[in-house]
Amino acid sequence: EVGECHGDNPIRQLPALREKTPEMTYLTREDIDRLLKALDGDARRLTILCLSTGARWGEANKVTAENVLNNRVTFTKTKNGKIRTVPISSDVMREIKIRESGLLFDVDYEEYRKLLRGVKPTLPKGQAAHVLRHTFAAHFMMNGGNILTLQRIMGHATIQQTMTYAHLAPDFLQDAMRLNPLTGIALDGIR
Repeated sequence: EVGECHGDNPIRQLPALREKTPEMTYLTREDIDRLLKALDGDARRLTILCLSTGARWGEANKVTAENVLNNRVTFTKTKNGKIRTVPISSDVMREIKIRESGLLFDVDYEEYRKLLRGVKPTLPKGQAAHVLRHTFAAHFMMNGGNILTLQRIMGHATIQQTMTYAHLAPDFLQDAMRLNPLTGIALDGIR
């Protein structure tokens, strides 16, 4: 027989458990170079698309030739259901658009994950699919990208999702000093 508890919740007074923020791993330039050298065919092209657009694996794997036009990729099957268009270079467009219609990639995720682990064996469990996306965002910020632009590219619904990458910007905290309203005011003469 299952007993029932009537009255106050006995654990109500306990503090809420804090979720540990998962470690966010990204590939270095050396890792990227090794990965691209280890891949060929559709797997290499899919990797190039993810690294140049920040696309999720599932979004990139569903891209058709019709989605790639005029140095832009339009992701129509996104996590949040919103269509997202991201510019790409001419080199990336030539590399990924190898046919005029239909799906551009036929890549087995499990096989790809094994290749990725061969290049980066220290990947935390469950991050294989997202490491290319994290790599795009990390390098975007480290190269001086704007956090609001990154939010739009990544298709994040809220800026809080994107802020996990903000600390990677080289001058992120320096902006607080450079852009505050006291910049240029001599404080020693004001009392």
